[in-house]
Amino acid sequence: MSYFIPDEECLARGELERLQLTKFRALAAQLPLNAFYSAKFEASGIDPSRIDDFDTFRQLPFTTKSEITADQEAHAPYGTNLSFPLSTYTRIHRTSGTTGTHLRWLDTPQSWAWIMRCWGIIYAAAGIALQDRIFFPFSFGPFIGFWAAFESAAARGNFVIPGGGMTTSTRLEFLIAHGATVVCCTPTYALRMAQCAAQNGVDLAASPVRALIVAGEPGGSIPEVRKQIESAWGARVFDHTGMTEVGSLGIECVEAPGSTHLIESECVVEVIDPQSTEAVPVGEFGELVLTTLGRTGSPLIRYRTGDRVRLLHEPCACGRSSCRMDQGILGRLDDMLIIRGNNVYPAAIENIVRGFRDVVEYRVIVRGRGGMNELQIEIELGAGACDSAQVTEAALAQALQDTLLFRPIVRSVAPDTLPRFELKANRIVQEQN
Repeated sequence: MSYFIPDEECLARGELERLQLTKFRALAAQLPLNAFYSAKFEASGIDPSRIDDFDTFRQLPFTTKSEITADQEAHAPYGTNLSFPLSTYTRIHRTSGTTGTHLRWLDTPQSWAWIMRCWGIIYAAAGIALQDRIFFPFSFGPFIGFWAAFESAAARGNFVIPGGGMTTSTRLEFLIAHGATVVCCTPTYALRMAQCAAQNGVDLAASPVRALIVAGEPGGSIPEVRKQIESAWGARVFDHTGMTEVGSLGIECVEAPGSTHLIESECVVEVIDPQSTEAVPVGEFGELVLTTLGRTGSPLIRYRTGDRVRLLHEPCACGRSSCRMDQGILGRLDDMLIIRGNNVYPAAIENIVRGFRDVVEYRVIVRGRGGMNELQIEIELGAGACDSAQVTEAALAQALQDTLLFRPIVRSVAPDTLPRFELKANRIVQEQN
């Protein structure tokens, strides 16, 4: 088993909580100039630098994305969640904006070093060795993506292979030519590369790639998506989770497929009922709340992520004491669809659709009709499967009805009709009648 910081990753629960409180007080001591949190702390009447138990910690106010957005709009362009003078910040990243306005996030060299430290823990948990050659098949931009993964891998001594500015077929040639053993990408793009490989007669399973670290979407922990990727690549999938504003804090370890560790030595983890905001019992579904402990330049304290999770606290075979998210992030709470009175998450739809191997891409269209939404799913079939389109449409509609308890409209579209995605996929289309 491989650890990056064994003295912290394998602590007993009581020792881990003491470490978290120590790190939180150290963080709080650096926030006097942070106008955003100084105002929140003053309003709460709690001195965070003196907190020595989690009952008091949980009296601190939550932070929401809408607050951060409003702050950045009122104090453009970066807001007031800055702990140090602006001249000390050296990096800027931006959220993808899939749930609204883009957030802009600044980092000092110290905060960036913390994110790279988290990636060191991630690589160790996924069993990535120094001799691994890691391929990054996307163009670098303001989206944080795998920026830190790339730099952390280079700093630890891995051979890193950038794949920006290339077509998918050229990327496949490039990763094989340079002997890549690990690929970092979104689940959607892993499937896209597999599709392109099949079209061009490339046997990915025979390539040196032994692992894929996937992030940006829930797909890495969706069973049918994972199965397709691992089958096409002949490689193990590791699900990674993170956000531009909180950093890189989740990874699936070698020993426990299907669950994702949260790096509790670097964050405080809570799960709450999204309506009452009360903590939910261990093992129940709720909204993930995170406090970052090392991103001092622009911290987040009790941040409501909007992600739906279920935590596992049982000991893990890998020896790490941190909690795990069962099947990773299950989806975003604001992504939930209400179809004919049924609550449906996009991840549930994807798991069913990906069970049909002839479907190479799909799109979900939600239409509002008199307060009763209807669902239509467009599917694009692979070469050789178009002649049996009607059979696939009917079988998929029945599979969706059996699981989701309503029957959507399923129709096939011409090849190469649906959009392809390099980073986060956006397959949900809302139409109002």
